[in-house]
Amino acid sequence: MKVLVAMSGGVDSSVAAALVAEAGHEVAGVTLKLWGGESDTGCCSVADVEDARRVAAQLGIDHHVLNLTEEFDHFVVDPYVAAHAAGTTPNPCVECNRHLKFGMLFDVADRLGFDMVATGHHARIATVGDEAVLQRGADANKDQSYVVGMLQAEHLKRVLFPVGVMEKSEVRAIATERGLRTASKAESQDVCFIERSKGRRNFLSTRLTLTPAAIVDQDSGTVVGEVEALELITVGQRQGLGVDSDGNRRVAVTIDRSRPAVVVTTPEQAQVTSLRLDPSTWTFAVPTAELNGDSLRVQLRSHAPSVEARVFPDHLELSKAIDPIAAGQLCVMFDASDTTVIASAVIA
Repeated sequence: MKVLVAMSGGVDSSVAAALVAEAGHEVAGVTLKLWGGESDTGCCSVADVEDARRVAAQLGIDHHVLNLTEEFDHFVVDPYVAAHAAGTTPNPCVECNRHLKFGMLFDVADRLGFDMVATGHHARIATVGDEAVLQRGADANKDQSYVVGMLQAEHLKRVLFPVGVMEKSEVRAIATERGLRTASKAESQDVCFIERSKGRRNFLSTRLTLTPAAIVDQDSGTVVGEVEALELITVGQRQGLGVDSDGNRRVAVTIDRSRPAVVVTTPEQAQVTSLRLDPSTWTFAVPTAELNGDSLRVQLRSHAPSVEARVFPDHLELSKAIDPIAAGQLCVMFDASDTTVIASAVIA
């Protein structure tokens, strides 16, 4: 079998490539050059490309670099900036996976005649009947099923997640045993096109005119403070919004571009029991009848625990109140055991 391995220059994708090669498959590695600007984090630096190339050389497999900087700008960076400008909260890693790390990668695999695509994501593929399904990774602390939860059934039939069945410590041990140069490499955790040394404000200020805004109390309608940039505030945020007269930290519940204002309230009053979904963004990892009140587990942030909810085509009814979730975030729905992905949709 011919397998194209996406190699980011990190330890997970390095071990994924090693395991696929050792299984006797015909393997080639490909590194996606995504961000064309300066980077001191993430998986897009020149050093990361070089690490991937040298690991491929260690493994004796071909390595290719695919320049997708224009596509990355179009599908990830431009929508990221536009979302901040509109007062919503983008999810760039999910969109990168959707359009580039899987969407365009499968196109490349097809053109080059590869049967399967492998990545270093901590998620698992299982077979239920004749269908491939997406499941949580074995290491609960590293599980990435949320960020790949938008994969369609046709993708799941052609993807391999070799490290998804392992604890992270096992992955590093395998890399060490094989002498891979990425064995002790630190993980990338930040948005790759935001320089850690400069931050999100600096990045957006070169692409947007940042807007000062009032902080307005939801109940009284009075102005209780101000923020320097409305574009840097997200629904659910507490940092930088001060406290009320009772010492409660204020929580952003509405980003109002028209005023402009950040509407705030107390943590208790901010909680929600339902969320609207954008019907146009539904994906079904497993072909299924339209969900209409089914009780599922839903995960609403990449590192948040799931909660029980009744799922309808255009909204969720949560079993308990939770902190507000910003529009633009992904909702990934799991079965009752909280193991298998059923579907996903974007929060509206």
